Amino acid sequence: MSQQEKREEDTASKISCDQPTKSQPSAFSEAEMTSEPNVSISRKKRQRSESPESSCVCVKSHRSMKPMTSDPSIRKWKRCSLKSSDPSGVSMKSNKSMKPPLAFSDGPVTPRREICGPFSTSHYQTHITQDNIVAVLQKHTMETGDLQRVKDQHKTCMKNKYERLFEVTKLQVNQTFLNRIFTQLYIIEGESEGVDKEHEVLQMEKTARTKHSQDTAIDCNNIFKASSEAGCEEKDQIKTVLTKGIAGIGKTVSVQKFILDWAEGKANQDVDFMFVLPFRELNLIRDHQYSLHRLLLDFHPELQDLDSQIYEECKVVFIFDGLDESRITLMFTDYENVCDVNESSSVGVLMSNLIRGELLPSALIWITSRPAAANQIPSKYIHRLTEIQGFTEPQKEEYFRKRISDEHQASRIISHIRRARSLHIMCHIPVFCWISSTVLQKLLEEDLSAEIPQTLTEMYIYFLLIQIKSKYDERDPEKLLKSNREVIVKLAEVAFNQLMKGNVMFYEEDLIESGIDLTDASVYSGICTEIIKEESVINQREVYSFIHLSIQEFLAAFYLFYCCLTKNKKPLEFLDKRFKDSLNEVSLYNLLTSAVDKAVESENGHLDLFLRFLLGVSLESNQRLLQDLLTHTENSSESIRRTTQYIKEKIKDGHELSTERSINLFLCLLEVKDQTLPREIQEFVKSDKHSEKKLSAAHCSTIAYMLQMSEEVLDELDLMKYNTSDEGRRRLIPAVNNCRKAILAGCNITAQCCKSLSSALQSSNCVPRELDLSNNDLQDSGVKRLSDALKSPNCQLQILGLSGCMVTEEGCGYLSSALSSNPSHLRELDLSYNHPGPSGVQLLKHRLEDPNYKLQKLNFDHEGYFRIKPGLRKYACDLTLDPNTAHTQLILSEDYKKTTYVKGHQPYADHPDRFDDREQILCKERLTGRCYWEVKLEGSGNVAITYKRISRKSGIDCSFGFNEKSWSMNCSDMNYTVWYNKNGTDVFGPSARSNRVGVYVDVSAGILSFYSVSDTVTRTHIYTFNTTFSEHLYAGFGVYPESSVSLCQI
Repeated sequence: MSQQEKREEDTASKISCDQPTKSQPSAFSEAEMTSEPNVSISRKKRQRSESPESSCVCVKSHRSMKPMTSDPSIRKWKRCSLKSSDPSGVSMKSNKSMKPPLAFSDGPVTPRREICGPFSTSHYQTHITQDNIVAVLQKHTMETGDLQRVKDQHKTCMKNKYERLFEVTKLQVNQTFLNRIFTQLYIIEGESEGVDKEHEVLQMEKTARTKHSQDTAIDCNNIFKASSEAGCEEKDQIKTVLTKGIAGIGKTVSVQKFILDWAEGKANQDVDFMFVLPFRELNLIRDHQYSLHRLLLDFHPELQDLDSQIYEECKVVFIFDGLDESRITLMFTDYENVCDVNESSSVGVLMSNLIRGELLPSALIWITSRPAAANQIPSKYIHRLTEIQGFTEPQKEEYFRKRISDEHQASRIISHIRRARSLHIMCHIPVFCWISSTVLQKLLEEDLSAEIPQTLTEMYIYFLLIQIKSKYDERDPEKLLKSNREVIVKLAEVAFNQLMKGNVMFYEEDLIESGIDLTDASVYSGICTEIIKEESVINQREVYSFIHLSIQEFLAAFYLFYCCLTKNKKPLEFLDKRFKDSLNEVSLYNLLTSAVDKAVESENGHLDLFLRFLLGVSLESNQRLLQDLLTHTENSSESIRRTTQYIKEKIKDGHELSTERSINLFLCLLEVKDQTLPREIQEFVKSDKHSEKKLSAAHCSTIAYMLQMSEEVLDELDLMKYNTSDEGRRRLIPAVNNCRKAILAGCNITAQCCKSLSSALQSSNCVPRELDLSNNDLQDSGVKRLSDALKSPNCQLQILGLSGCMVTEEGCGYLSSALSSNPSHLRELDLSYNHPGPSGVQLLKHRLEDPNYKLQKLNFDHEGYFRIKPGLRKYACDLTLDPNTAHTQLILSEDYKKTTYVKGHQPYADHPDRFDDREQILCKERLTGRCYWEVKLEGSGNVAITYKRISRKSGIDCSFGFNEKSWSMNCSDMNYTVWYNKNGTDVFGPSARSNRVGVYVDVSAGILSFYSVSDTVTRTHIYTFNTTFSEHLYAGFGVYPESSVSLCQI
């Protein structure tokens, strides 16, 4: 047994709500401690008269009480009243430490038969007296009061525990009330691709049951409440919620606010109890045997008087915070069933049964995790996925103004952050806002012209140095750092050792093993925070952790770099065992590439942030910042250059590299300030090795983040070139801020999306000069938000495409007003395929004719009332089949809207346009501009567009898709196959295949898209050809035996 395991075996944990006190050894034997604690109230009342045994209150929320005669507490009294009066095994306290017993009524116990029998026919009816009934009612009232007292005590305890934030140290003077500083976070529904193994900075995805056209924000207090959106039934209870978010995004603080609002009576008052079981604390007892009831009593000792039956009769919430910190194995395949709260098992088995719903199936469960670890729980056990996206723009400012009491100083810091693009972007992460406010307050106090940190590593370095300097009144900071180098390195050693072991909490012995005197460690409590943690009901032990996991990861990276400088090879063995036997010194390049290899091997990305920090610390500029903590600095430019190239080769090779690991390697390039990052991302997206891999919305969030952070401005950002979902493309919108030309056409951008787009266009360092939003249902409300951006002097857009955006006269008014406010930039405005009306056209034409405006080109082509229909329907065209092109085995309906395959040849007249060798037909109307139509296929067939000069009599060469003159999609019962010039590609449509197909063509843009249409409303994209059309186009169809094709009315 290892020393760590021995320490854990010798201890257990108990969390107290107030000031911790040492508990006395239990007076119960092991047999008594594991006996069933389901003891009746009546039996305990008899016991109380003899000895001060433990209390076990049978309770139920007064808000959920049924009529008195069927009350659960009375039913339980009936069940228990005839049992023997064996000693209770509920309380783990000794008799000496027991609280005074709850005040129960004295007197004889009413026999079960006196209240169980039917009042009309029972043999015992005559024995029921008015006094008996009054006694039962009095006892019930007291039990209800006892329940409320326990609930109130529990709420008070939770309020005391969670009402404060410990931002730097747990010293009382540095505690901050959560309600004073709390800033609402942006939490949205998760995404349909489900629970994946993602990089820790990646964010969550849309759940399959969410079909919203844009992100749906959720208040953290409403995570268990069904959405008010159409199609979401109130009866569909949300039992288990998984909330994902990157490091520092606010998961634990959201949990804290959720609990505090409940404890203060502000929200979720239908919940009777909330049980908080952080994984980092469960790790300490992972090898112990517990019943769920005993485990909850250890974590919430104020519930010692609670009967174990109550969990099934009250509404309870379990909160498992920090799944990514778990060292417990969760079992969802071969598992042990536990259905009884009094049945003992391992902590992992208990947690697994709770999540699976085997144990307390009515309990609500909230789990938080970094994305990398969330794959531990199969999606079928998750009823709602949520994602914390951090702060929005207004929330960033709100946080800084709450965090910094000096209003003038807060305004200065906000102004500095806005000017530094990379810093401004990173501040969507709350923990980074906290670190930034700490750093910037200090920097601006000393020097208003101080250089602002630009990368994650730089900010954490400044934070470390400021924390060290703030602990002593030392005039010579260099002398201070050098004198305390030893203790910082030792703390970093602890961080590294524990990170490699997967520990986020550790003991005093771990500090001692690294040579840390606790007196010194406590001085540095801004880095290493002492957490009071009781590991058993017998002894309380102090457990330590860093104030945030990212701080531990940063210090661990610092320590590994320090060891490389000092030629200490032992820690390097964690990365590569070959270092152990190597007689040569380990070069920085070998260290960094070994770290890269180790990180990309990880399935859950647990070394991703560590790798970024290691590369960042190795930069010479960052070494200079840390020089007083290092023995010396090293010329690392060549090692960094070679490592950067090594990373790029890893990304380009990419066959065995997951998308998550590729994204993290891009973030590593960002950390070493590689200027080719935007080009590398674009090549990655377009490369054959990666273009077939669909990017999740989370990947797109990170790509957008990196593109914004880059110092190099992107020439063009075309969202349709990214193989991702509409949601993924929407998440790329913030990157518009750092590109000259942004093409967002046909990406299902909505009016709500225009809010973030407007914000990007108004930023002080706005780059875009051309923006194409064509084919998005923005409507006038979206145009209004864009017009707000156009009014800003920071917005320098020259070309704006709003073709097919459902703009009416009202929207034209917003645009006219914007041009009046900022007439100096916009030169071209495309409003084709809209419904501006005569007044809207005239309003903007005045701006075109006014020499004071830069506007030179205004397009209103193809306007009309029907253009305000949503989606592709605004481009609907009326097609008819051309009988002169029909093969002789195709017959037509009278209205020329349907063609059917028949066995016999029809006596059609010869015509040069007729298909002689293939059962095909064309439509009469030429396709111009943008067109959309739908067809219904009974059986199998081909849907195509073609040049009119396609061959009609040359065998297979005249088949749609088997030449350079036509493009087609073959539709069969099993699949779809798209064809062009004899090259076929199988594509996947929706799982429930529809026999209705939609076709969209944009002739000038060279776009041909196919859709599966269900319920005549829902269109699912199947495939898009991007090409150049050089001749007149016509719609065509191929009809197979026993099949027909009909043109649909839209």
